[in-house]
Amino acid sequence: MAAGQPSLAGVGDRGSSSSSQPPPPPPPKILLAKPPLPPPSSSGADEEGGARARQAPQPGSLSLVSDAWEVHTEKILPYLTENNDFMVIGIIGPPGVGKSTIMNALYGYDGNSPGMHPPFAMQNEEMKAMAKHCTAGVDFRISHERVILLDTQPVYSPSILIDMMRPDGSSTLPVLNGDPLPADLAHELMGIQLGVFLASVCNILLVVSEGINDFAMWELMLTVDLLKNNIPDPSLLTSSSSPDKENKNDNQSVSEDYMADLCFVHARLRGHDFSPSKLMLLRKSLEKHFESSTFNIGSSSATPEVTDSLVPLSMKVEDLSSSQQDVFLLPLRAHDNSTNFEYGTYSSMLGMLRDQVLSRTYRPFLKNLTERDWLRSSAKIWDMVRRSPVISEYCKALQSSGLFRK
Repeated sequence: MAAGQPSLAGVGDRGSSSSSQPPPPPPPKILLAKPPLPPPSSSGADEEGGARARQAPQPGSLSLVSDAWEVHTEKILPYLTENNDFMVIGIIGPPGVGKSTIMNALYGYDGNSPGMHPPFAMQNEEMKAMAKHCTAGVDFRISHERVILLDTQPVYSPSILIDMMRPDGSSTLPVLNGDPLPADLAHELMGIQLGVFLASVCNILLVVSEGINDFAMWELMLTVDLLKNNIPDPSLLTSSSSPDKENKNDNQSVSEDYMADLCFVHARLRGHDFSPSKLMLLRKSLEKHFESSTFNIGSSSATPEVTDSLVPLSMKVEDLSSSQQDVFLLPLRAHDNSTNFEYGTYSSMLGMLRDQVLSRTYRPFLKNLTERDWLRSSAKIWDMVRRSPVISEYCKALQSSGLFRK
């Protein structure tokens, strides 16, 4: 690990003890942006943080929102600067669709590099067999290019529901104002809270679905749009935001609520799902689905009707991306990552997704703010989301619907 970086939970100097045995090999390097300031010596705090985690943390684990549903900024702050030229990308989706894999690609992680742990933990074969999740809460990373990445626990996850359920069916987590709730209802609200939070603090939010016909995440984001009420722009929650770049956002009204730009990723697709006509139909359905929402989806012109017979044989996978870059397709990942679909391999498609997302023109915050200001504002917004009266009223409506335990 580079000199000057703070020690992270689970990464220790195990080769310094004197013994007749040969010293063990050094721990593998961790892909993390170098912190801008020398850290205080707080190895005890790191050990305490590791002990609090529900599952054994991966080396370099940094959580913005913990598995206890509480925000933590103290470990993240040393990695942030007063820089105001940065981007925030979040991701949300169900279990096993490759969210952490996508975020690792956005970070720039190359799985072929020996001795490197991925920045975000990924499911191993044992976890997949046991249907266990590997991300709890919201994990944080920042790349050398000053791209803040927020990986989240899966929504609609049976393993998370099991972990948070008491024997009597109540939730162990105080997800809303500390009020006791049935675990199934609390689990439903957690997905909504994650969506509202990410839509409030990110420039770009990737919404990942499994397959070409799974629209559950679309419905979740419409619910997020409905319930994201009175959550301000992060730049309005700090007094240190400077006005020198406010002109870049002249088209936004001061009173307008901030909403992240959405990019929809349909993952784990089969070969027959990569039909241009199916993509056009998917894009058209997406625009129709969100036409009355606050989210800016699709282009101003109508999506044309396309049939496979009208598509030239020379069409490449690049042509399957919309001009607005709102829809991305990823194939089912083969065990050895060698399966070559008609439009490319999984790795090549993931690389194109990464390039297009990072080069995308995104919606800026209303005012200029620094990375550290963003972190402080995000902590305030998380507290607002957990105490939201609108989400609380929605919770009461769900309780009275008879769909959840009493």
